[in-house]
Amino acid sequence: MAQVELKGVSKRYGSVEVIRDLDLVVEDGSFTVLVGPSGCGKSTLLRMVAGLETVSDGTLEIAGQKANDLDPVARGVAMVFQNYALYPHMTVARNIGFALKIAGNDKAEVEARVRQAADVLQITHLLERKPANLSGGQRQRVAIGRAIVRNPQVFLFDEPLSNLDAELRVSMRVELARLHQQIKATMLYVTHDQTEAMTLADKIVVMRDGKIEQTGTPEQLYGDPNNSFVAGFIGSPRMNFLPAQAEGGKLRLVSGVELPCPPALAGPVSVGIRPEHMVPQDGRTHSLPVTIDMVEYLGGTRYLYGRLADEAPVAVEARERVDIRPGETIDVTFNDRDVMLFDASGTRIRSATHNS
Repeated sequence: MAQVELKGVSKRYGSVEVIRDLDLVVEDGSFTVLVGPSGCGKSTLLRMVAGLETVSDGTLEIAGQKANDLDPVARGVAMVFQNYALYPHMTVARNIGFALKIAGNDKAEVEARVRQAADVLQITHLLERKPANLSGGQRQRVAIGRAIVRNPQVFLFDEPLSNLDAELRVSMRVELARLHQQIKATMLYVTHDQTEAMTLADKIVVMRDGKIEQTGTPEQLYGDPNNSFVAGFIGSPRMNFLPAQAEGGKLRLVSGVELPCPPALAGPVSVGIRPEHMVPQDGRTHSLPVTIDMVEYLGGTRYLYGRLADEAPVAVEARERVDIRPGETIDVTFNDRDVMLFDASGTRIRSATHNS
């Protein structure tokens, strides 16, 4: 296990800068997830740690040692890719142990470490099969086993579940969480799926345009985002953003709804409210009419997707049984304490009044 630290790291391809003066500490033994939209630089950052991309500027340290110019094999890291990259002509056992064999380990040690990794991943019964005879989830376990046998200081995962179907992704998330608890290794994981990030991470790093927008625990990022990008990216369905005008200590929303705000605040702002805080017809402090376009039924929960009179889109969570159909207009209620404010640039406005 080891700490990974990036100090003022940048990455350029010619004149294009994809990582910009980035500082990040991945604590020893943590499960840190890099999340963000496509093109934000998260996979490039991971590949720099792995040694598959060079660092243009700044310092990369692994276990306290400068690693900028170290060969990948000397960094003590193991990477699990999006595609499993298994040798189709080899058995599972040979795939898992191949790197050890190439490194010159004796046969008995290779077999022992392969079996140990297979036990951890619960794939011992698959050791004599070939990849063509495995499911997607089994192939992913083999790829992870190939990393485990190397006893790396740091595990690197580059969107390892994106090729799996929805049900299998859920079960594999559970398996990865269990694996981390069992082997206590440092793990750095890249995904564009914020649900994966919320499920797996000790710490989430939200990236955009080659920079870090915010880091924190899943609870911190969901409950206390620094800006509208993080607030909208973390959470599914995303936070509702309602346009408002601030003047004289009041926020004026569509339909004449008024909310309190700091007296000094003036001009256009955005009011953020999570779907679970907008509830149909239960008599909370404020009420907005919403025309429903679609009802998403998820068993114990329904999500109502609609729009306000000014066409601002709104998602509403309804846990109680409600008979609401597309085309209907309903009153949706919320409380002051559940409101977050963002200025025109997207920066969070914190105050004692609004979810500070």
